Amino acid sequence: MAPRAGTAPLRSSSAPTDRVDRGQTAGVPAAPILVSPCCPSCAVHLPSLIRTLGRDLRERHGTRIHKIALDAGFTCPNRDGSRGTGGCTFCNNSSFSPNGRQPRPIAAQLAAGRAVIRRRTGARRYLAYFQAYTNTYSDVANLKALYDAALAEPDVIGLSVGTRPDCVPPSVLDLLARYREAGREVWLELGLQSANDATLARVNRGHGFAEYRQAALAARRRGLRLCTHLMVGLPGEPPEASLATLRRVLEVGTDGLKVHPLHVVKGTALANDWRRGAYRALAFDDYVRVAADLVEHTPPEVVYHRLTGTASAEILLAPAWCAQKWRVLNAIAALLVARGTCQGAALGRRLDQENCQQTPHDSSPAATVDGDAEAAGAQPLRGPCGAGMPRPSLQGSIHGVSERRLGAGR
Repeated sequence: MAPRAGTAPLRSSSAPTDRVDRGQTAGVPAAPILVSPCCPSCAVHLPSLIRTLGRDLRERHGTRIHKIALDAGFTCPNRDGSRGTGGCTFCNNSSFSPNGRQPRPIAAQLAAGRAVIRRRTGARRYLAYFQAYTNTYSDVANLKALYDAALAEPDVIGLSVGTRPDCVPPSVLDLLARYREAGREVWLELGLQSANDATLARVNRGHGFAEYRQAALAARRRGLRLCTHLMVGLPGEPPEASLATLRRVLEVGTDGLKVHPLHVVKGTALANDWRRGAYRALAFDDYVRVAADLVEHTPPEVVYHRLTGTASAEILLAPAWCAQKWRVLNAIAALLVARGTCQGAALGRRLDQENCQQTPHDSSPAATVDGDAEAAGAQPLRGPCGAGMPRPSLQGSIHGVSERRLGAGR
């Protein structure tokens, strides 16, 4: 895909000297765009540009629902020899598992996440998000016991299960489908990352697009909601390659998307490549531009769970701008506004013109955050009118628009 007129040419941030670019982005002001409005005339309400998970859940359930991230102690078939060894070249699972590798019981993790979310956002309904590593990599009886433990909590209305495309046999899909048939909210999250088999082999992913296609079709035949994970900036891929991946994913069919830039984190093969200059981290401008392109080429009924992500400062090496979640989200929103576009615009099916139910605006902090247990407290922002407004949480306004994770175990 050719760069848009007026945008900067592709560039990559440098290796160990990588630092945050504090300049402007492709003509977008460096000052933050408000992703939750303080008044109709001066703010950007992100769910008016993008169909967010928060908006989708509230429309269908009539209340605010948040995700609580869980670590059930799973491993990964690409690490233990079942599919491969060493895992993906970018994978350091501590970068996206908030509970580390000595997980507490499910009920204790839910209690901790619930306490944070209730204090900071006021939400009273939750999805149990089985996040770390490959959360279908066990026998069905063990999976059922873990999922049942989460669903036994009266305020947990459903599951979101992250896994690999090559690790969802029919028996597991049937188990998840039974929860759906019982009236539970169920999302199956498949970590594809790229539809290019050469790229997947380059990062030692251990599967190809064919496995993703088979798993996606099997899940959707059972009525499961499918969320597909995509990475921008994988080794050997120009950022625009993500648009080709999106098109292939949409051809197969999906209900949701998670998109974020590739991070370089300590303790990975990718970090070694980065240190010796064999991999150059994604530039801020390029990610913002490609993320906006992806949004524009996404049908308005597809739900965005995430538009960026980060890792803890202790392990993040590059790109440094990944740590500035608000800058990333604000820049994407600002670029969409500058273009006069929104989700689906490139398809001639603008979200803002679809005959969809609209959620009444709620400018409270809880209206703009996801349900991860690490949701941040509100910090005041000032709009151009001078009115105060809440800053979004770590999850932004998209119920997953930003997460501390890489999806590597998927």
